[in-house]
Amino acid sequence: MARYEAKMGRKGSQKWLQRLVNEKPCLLDNQLVMAGVVAPTEAVNWLSPLANDGYAEYRDERVLARLGVELTKRPLTTFWPRGGPQWDGLGKTENGRLLLVEAKSHIRELKSQSKASPKSAAKIQQSLQEVQRALGVSTSADWSQVYYQYANRLAHLWLLREANDLPAHLLFVYFLGDEEMNSPKTKEEWEPAIAAMEAYLGLQEHLLRQAAHHIFVDVAQLVS
Repeated sequence: MARYEAKMGRKGSQKWLQRLVNEKPCLLDNQLVMAGVVAPTEAVNWLSPLANDGYAEYRDERVLARLGVELTKRPLTTFWPRGGPQWDGLGKTENGRLLLVEAKSHIRELKSQSKASPKSAAKIQQSLQEVQRALGVSTSADWSQVYYQYANRLAHLWLLREANDLPAHLLFVYFLGDEEMNSPKTKEEWEPAIAAMEAYLGLQEHLLRQAAHHIFVDVAQLVS
């Protein structure tokens, strides 16, 4: 099973993303318009995390089923082992654009490393290096370490968008002003940490740049 009911989030990015999607999706939709992801009149259908779906989060083939797509050119099973990214949010626009969401509320969340079994780790490493080469990034940077979560999300964007020609977009949603989590209060406070992460991964300019978006949302807008 690759559907996980999350219940109502009590703190951090899970709490704020649930509020954003369920209570004030227009705030996120407006950010997408500003980022050029969707047209001003293009409706967005948020598919998770929804209150009427147990705030469920999805991974593996259930992500594709939720989005209503199939990977006909490069199947997911040939690219990644089971237990892949569990997406914080999913959406689809009326024009068929696929939206994959990863949310963060504090800088410490940016760092992570793979905990896969040796067999799964070998497959993951092979696919990460395939994506690195496709993006023109040196494979000397080990994407399974330090910033693994960011790297594997980007790899799945490549799988959908480049390997399968699907109109996918990756949204990194960064929350501002979450005092409980000691989060940055401004976009400018987030930016050096994001820049350091991308520099470590060797990501300057690359072919997914226009499809991977950094979105900033002040939590004050979600409590008023």
